[in-house]
Amino acid sequence: MADDFDWNDIPLVLALARSGSMSAAARQLGVDASTISRRVAAAEKALNLRLFTRAPTGYQLTDAGQVFVERGEAVYGSVQSMLLASTREAETIAGAVRVSAIDFLFDHWLVKHVGALCARHPALEVNLVADNQNVSFSRREADFALRLAPPADDAAVLMRRLGEIGWAVYGAPAFAGVPREDWGSQPWIALEEALAHVPEMRWLARLAPRPRQPLRVNSLSTMVNACRAGVGMALLPCIVGEDEGLLRLSGAEVTRELWLLSHRDAVSIGRFKLVAGWLAQLFDDSRAALCGAAR
Repeated sequence: MADDFDWNDIPLVLALARSGSMSAAARQLGVDASTISRRVAAAEKALNLRLFTRAPTGYQLTDAGQVFVERGEAVYGSVQSMLLASTREAETIAGAVRVSAIDFLFDHWLVKHVGALCARHPALEVNLVADNQNVSFSRREADFALRLAPPADDAAVLMRRLGEIGWAVYGAPAFAGVPREDWGSQPWIALEEALAHVPEMRWLARLAPRPRQPLRVNSLSTMVNACRAGVGMALLPCIVGEDEGLLRLSGAEVTRELWLLSHRDAVSIGRFKLVAGWLAQLFDDSRAALCGAAR
């Protein structure tokens, strides 16, 4: 078969074979009769075959045309079935959805609500992947990622700013009476040196006098437990501190943006559209707690 054969001409050839009339085929397909004539001629030229002969009763198939139509009907039917199945799959709320996020968003927020989502859509499978590293949407390492900063470069990413998350100061009851001007003289639990660049650690570095940091950790859960044990004061996400029942000592001192990232193609798949809408609505419903307004 010639490389320049246009597969879009198959339904035109089939319509002409069924009706035997250029005008009838044109009405069936909603095009001009001249378009049918031109495209059938182009198909015959590309195939180097005569598909039709003109008879008094209309257009008749040649032997080669008969073979073409028999195979063409099968091919066209398979294509239609493929498109229908693909459309149904795209609209179906079923299958796996991978969501990547830093673990505290799962542990102190999403896991409280994901059960209701799965109950409404029992064929949906939600995979929560605790990871704050960049993921490749091009390689489909995740379908969605909740991040505290937008990615610098990934052409396949669709970005949506959900809002802000707040960090406040928490401590054991022994720190309840410490005035703000004396915070710098208190012990603080800090993240490891490799995370000194994050906004909450930059805030801590600005306290005066520069506070003593007897404990550095690389785990938020460890920081929470150390704070509860009275090791020092700590700047924690408000949703974590409130959830853990720690004593809150301030309003929101630091806010960070929360971004929902996804592959650009995800908006055309039913289960992905559903989860994207669910995440956005869930943030709106939880906005006060996440940003630290709720006490």
